[in-house]
Order: sequence, then structure tokens, then C-alpha cells
Amino acid sequence: MQRTLILAKPDTVCKHVVGAVTTKFEQVGLVLRAMKMLRLSAKQAEEFYKEHLGKPFYGPLIKFMTSAPIVAMVWEGENAIAVARSVMGATNSTEAAIGTIRRHYGTDNRYNAVHGSDSLTSALREINFFFKPEEIYTYNDNDCKRD
Repeated sequence: MQRTLILAKPDTVCKHVVGAVTTKFEQVGLVLRAMKMLRLSAKQAEEFYKEHLGKPFYGPLIKFMTSAPIVAMVWEGENAIAVARSVMGATNSTEAAIGTIRRHYGTDNRYNAVHGSDSLTSALREINFFFKPEEIYTYNDNDCKRD
């Protein structure tokens, strides 16, 4: 099983479509293992996106990601990274396939509704950035049954 980090970005939170976005991941068989809402500080956003430092979109990205709360989630499943990225669609919402999250809820390259890990290395770093190990839950369907 593979895990990936998904962020519902400020535009998703402000449009009140976080539930619709999470439903898309559930519908393709991914299992939610952790979720929290938070508002990134500038320092946190800068650290999370440090690989983009110096790029023209870095400053506006930091401003956007700190403009309102986000929802951080850990999803698990077979090939979770590839599956999640397929559900999200292309980074630029205007180029994303019809039916994807970014096409439906995003508007452009920055206001694109969600962030998702792009590799195993990124997923590990990003999950650890937002979650402590004890905040990630493992359970099976039998755990959820009533007596």
C-alpha cells in the first residue's frame, strides 16, 4: 500500500467543496488515514514550497496558500500517488481533463483546488511535514462494525 498527501487549497475551502473533493478520492478506492484543517503561516508555506524558491510564481503561491485555511489529508491505496494525481488532473485547471477535481473546481495554474504528492519521496516528506505518526490511523473495515 502507498500513501500520498493531498491538500485542499484555500480556494477549495472558501468554495465549501472540501467534502466533494474528498468524495472523489473515496470513489476511486483510496482510504482516508488522516485529516486536519489549518492555516499555514508564511514560514510554514515557505518551508513546504522551498523547492520553488526563486521561481516567478513562488511569492504569489505563498500569498495564496496563506490566504485562508487548507485541509491536509493522507490517503492510502494501491498506487495511491498515481491514482490521486489522475483524479486531480493537470496542474493547470484549464488543461485538466473533464471530470477531474482541478477542471471542476480550479480556475487556473495557481487556483487549482488541490495539491498532491508527485513521488514516493515527496509523499514521505509532505506527510511528515503535516502529520505526526500518531495522527495517521490504520484500521480495517472490521474495526468499524457494530456488535
